[in-house]
Amino acid sequence: MANARAIVITGNGTNCEMEAAHACRLGGFDETVIAHISDLLTGEIRLDDFHFLNLTGGFLDGDDLGSAKAQANRLRYAKVDDLAEHLIDQLTRFIDDGKLILGVCNGFQLMVKMGLLPAFDGQYLQQNATLTFNDCGRFQDRWVYLKVDQASPSVYTKGVEKGLYLPIRHGEGKFVADSAATIDRIEAQHLGVFRYSDAAYGAPTMEFPLNPNGSTNAIAALCNETGRLMGMMPHPEAFVHRTHHPRWTREELSEEGDGLVLFKNAADFVRENLL
Repeated sequence: MANARAIVITGNGTNCEMEAAHACRLGGFDETVIAHISDLLTGEIRLDDFHFLNLTGGFLDGDDLGSAKAQANRLRYAKVDDLAEHLIDQLTRFIDDGKLILGVCNGFQLMVKMGLLPAFDGQYLQQNATLTFNDCGRFQDRWVYLKVDQASPSVYTKGVEKGLYLPIRHGEGKFVADSAATIDRIEAQHLGVFRYSDAAYGAPTMEFPLNPNGSTNAIAALCNETGRLMGMMPHPEAFVHRTHHPRWTREELSEEGDGLVLFKNAADFVRENLL
């Protein structure tokens, strides 16, 4: 059987690539490669050789044009050296082949600004949402409760009964759309995978600091209609073992952290559908 292969993109300001790669390995991927963006642009590494693409957190290009905007332009317009194609050609082929993409924090911002989410009707390069400055006006570094939408098409949330408890660390995490119609469609198709909630995983909340940024309808994560592309502001790779929990010395916790299930589901999907 062919190996399940994950790739984690680094460079230009990302800072969570090691954690993401570790989560992929723990989740069950046979091979995980950390690749600098320049390796893709030179053609040394090709997305075609992988099944799961991780776009990780950090501060891409210093967020100088807004969070992840410069990298979004780079991925859309950069040409691959020695190949008669642009990097976006590999990316759209990756999606068309039924593969998986997970964007976390800066990676979520990147996906939204490229148009990869929500990407209604497969329009992957049409931006109709963004992530902007937190309502509180400052950077937030805290843990949040995330209520899962059981009706979501996301392939990452199989087995998640109520929700997850994960850390966030961002200054531009407020999800907003270009129109009420876009929000209505997100709601109708259950594309808001996780919502900020209270500890009981009750109704989604706009209350600060449970909702640390003021996201519209408390949306913390978004997937496309296929459920194979997902972006989220909280960091699942930062809680894959009980010792990552802020109260691990004071509470009885399972060995696995809440975030690991997303990577396990990704590996299972690859084996069941792509190998």
